[in-house]
Amino acid sequence: MFTLLTRQPCEQAGLKALSRTPAIIALVVLILSVVVLVTITLIQFHQKEVLLPGLKYGIVLDAGSSRTTVYVYQWPAEKENNTGVVSQTFKCSVKGSGISSYGKNPQDVPKAFEDCMQKVQGQIPAHLHRSTRIYLGATAGMRLLRLQNETAANEVLASIQNYFKSQPFDFRGAQIISGQEEGIYGWITANYLMGNFLEKNLWHMWVHPNGVETTGALDLGGASTQISFAAGDKVGLNSSHIMKVSLYGYVYSLYTHSFQCYGRNEAEKRFLAILLQDSPTQTNLINPCYPRNYLTTFTGGYIFDSLCTADLRPVSYNPDDIITVGGTGDPSLCREKVASLFDFTACRDQEACSFDGVYQPKVKGTFVAFAGFYYTASAFNLSGSFSLSAFNSSSWDFCSESWSQLPLLLPRFDEAYARSYCFSAHYIYHLLVNGYRFTEETWPQIYFKKEVGNSSIAWSLGYMLSLTNQIPAESPLIRLPMDPPAFVGTLAFFTAVALLCLAFLVYLGASSGKQRRSQHAFDHTVDSE
Repeated sequence: MFTLLTRQPCEQAGLKALSRTPAIIALVVLILSVVVLVTITLIQFHQKEVLLPGLKYGIVLDAGSSRTTVYVYQWPAEKENNTGVVSQTFKCSVKGSGISSYGKNPQDVPKAFEDCMQKVQGQIPAHLHRSTRIYLGATAGMRLLRLQNETAANEVLASIQNYFKSQPFDFRGAQIISGQEEGIYGWITANYLMGNFLEKNLWHMWVHPNGVETTGALDLGGASTQISFAAGDKVGLNSSHIMKVSLYGYVYSLYTHSFQCYGRNEAEKRFLAILLQDSPTQTNLINPCYPRNYLTTFTGGYIFDSLCTADLRPVSYNPDDIITVGGTGDPSLCREKVASLFDFTACRDQEACSFDGVYQPKVKGTFVAFAGFYYTASAFNLSGSFSLSAFNSSSWDFCSESWSQLPLLLPRFDEAYARSYCFSAHYIYHLLVNGYRFTEETWPQIYFKKEVGNSSIAWSLGYMLSLTNQIPAESPLIRLPMDPPAFVGTLAFFTAVALLCLAFLVYLGASSGKQRRSQHAFDHTVDSE
């Protein structure tokens, strides 16, 4: 009995030590699992910071008919489904008019770019200048110049190319993009900025949003206007206006059309030419769309030197003739006269038609109206979504004001724009209502916007997004976070390990308590004996 009692404490100590070993191991594994879970989650949620060293840059010059704008874009070297995730970081407006105005003196184009290009160099790290690609895309103004004088258009482009070859960037050429391309790129920009192509999921990874409809795009420039929207399933692909666009691994069937000479500036020249045809004299003109008591003069060349007004040119045309124009501020007559710019009879009794006999499916869904659409609405203190009656009421009130009152109504007064806002409003009304066939019910689905976040709504961003498909992704300087499937799998594994360890610790605790109760009962029996 004595021997049994003296050996019992030693055996109990050994048993306790052995029972603690699995518990210690399980606790260590549990702690390690939690540490790993926290670490990989933090890495995944900080992937933006990890990607910073792998940024790439691109520069696009939007050479419009009335002005040139320089945009700087950046995106991570690792691309999402072959298209870079691009954002705008800088914007600069080139002083002066559009490059098409340099047809007679192409050597002077580079001087206009100098100020903006100096600023651009400071926006991009110096060691990335040589690898940063720069593109120039010219739109309707240069399309018209090429039709009118192809030699002059080529000389303007050649002057631009010579200038950019001396810049520290990787110049990839100056080209005149088609109206259809301009429409498609504008649609891409609008939908990209509104998050219809990509969104960040729970793990901060870019994914395609579920159930999100795309937004149509309405662009009003100086020499042309574009409409683009996703066509319905019933629309056949046999029309030249239906294009297939592939972005971020998805294919979209897109209707797009560009109306040459229907940009705001060229449309106004055509309007003045039509008024002059009906005028009793070729030197004095009454314009119901110009403000009351406003008086100005134009040369014959200003109105008729454009290709858009060539068929309206008087027989006894002299480009140096001075034409005096007086405004009457008559909104009712203005609306009536502006309708003459469109041929609505060519689409009579045709549902899938806009104007001038151009095919167009029925508009559907939301639209974003930018450029000239936005600036005109903004002059009437309208933006975003509003009713057609609100647009009509605001434009009617504005058009009824005298010229002396306009500086008080406009935050930024510029004579050339201020005198034309009334014309622009009635022009937009006919284009959207009688042309594209928006109704009182569907008009509020148009959102008049200038930008989303810090990025301008312009075709140039869509152009850059498209071009990044051709730019190979680099190997990032730091290893990127794991893909979503691998991340979820790893997370599930270590979570399971942690739960198993926790369950094992609970089991050991319960077993240890049961063992202590059994041992206590045994000791009590021995002592009683």
